[in-house]
Amino acid sequence: MTLTPKENYLRTLRGEIPEYPPSFFDPYSRPVFDELLTPNSLPDGKDAVTGLGVTFTPSPELNFGAMPKPGRYVIEDITKWRDQLRIRDVTGRDWEGYYKEKLKDIDREKFCVCVDGGDYFLNLVGLMDFEPAMLAVVEEPEEVKALLTEASKFLLMVTKKQMQYLKPDVYILMDDDAAYRAPFFSVETYREIFKPFHKLHCDLALENGCMITRHDCGKSEQFVEDWLDIGICAWNPIQDTNDAKAIKKKYGDRLTLEGGWSSQGGKFSGLDFTEEELYAALDEYVDYFAPGGRWVFSAMVGGMPVPGEPPNPKRELVKKYYEEKVRNYYQTH
Repeated sequence: MTLTPKENYLRTLRGEIPEYPPSFFDPYSRPVFDELLTPNSLPDGKDAVTGLGVTFTPSPELNFGAMPKPGRYVIEDITKWRDQLRIRDVTGRDWEGYYKEKLKDIDREKFCVCVDGGDYFLNLVGLMDFEPAMLAVVEEPEEVKALLTEASKFLLMVTKKQMQYLKPDVYILMDDDAAYRAPFFSVETYREIFKPFHKLHCDLALENGCMITRHDCGKSEQFVEDWLDIGICAWNPIQDTNDAKAIKKKYGDRLTLEGGWSSQGGKFSGLDFTEEELYAALDEYVDYFAPGGRWVFSAMVGGMPVPGEPPNPKRELVKKYYEEKVRNYYQTH
């Protein structure tokens, strides 16, 4: 193989045939997080407070994934958000020094630098709690838009600083807005309230030469057309509640699919498969999604490895399968 993981992945995002299917077995990116924004995880086990004042707490049951801390909400009444929202004053922050420290150990020749953000729905939930946020969307949509407009001034400012000092290769629009079986709101509500803010971040990323990927768990396939409209070129994780095969067939030349394999149970989970059944499922997975490119091999079984714990045997089988049958796919097909 002659391409770096970075260039191979960028080819996949651009819709070119890569040298080999990218996979988490051969990492191609390095995320850079800012303490002012929503954390993905809190591995140190400590709470964190974002620049919008949302307190996040680690969830050990979810590999220390960050969740809004119960009972620590900022806005109690959407009509009174102007009195209750307190955005952190970052005057005098050494942005250049902060990001320089973040980049010091990243090999930019080998790895993509990625940043994420634009999580307006999740920020609304973090500020208010889930039920009050959903009621606000229905009962006071104009107040919700006014609140998010104020929040966007801060969030876009941070994103501009990231673009200036990090010069990321990939911008991840990260806003989980669907449950496993259904979205939290209609496409019309998305277009009215949340899409305009997502577009602001995508426009900024495109202006700075970034590829844009979309992280959205749950049944979110109904939003694909809107994602393409604002410049998104890839989607993960595409859980099996979505019709991943139909999405590949319809959008396979426009949207890179980083997923299509379920870790939630069901046909493609692999958790209860025998070795023979696992390999058969992997054959079906690869045979459908690999042709034509625009696909990242994402067959995760048993979750990511936990430091200090022995490897999951089935995960090791998947890794062996990838190395023997998938890594050379575009050389042999």
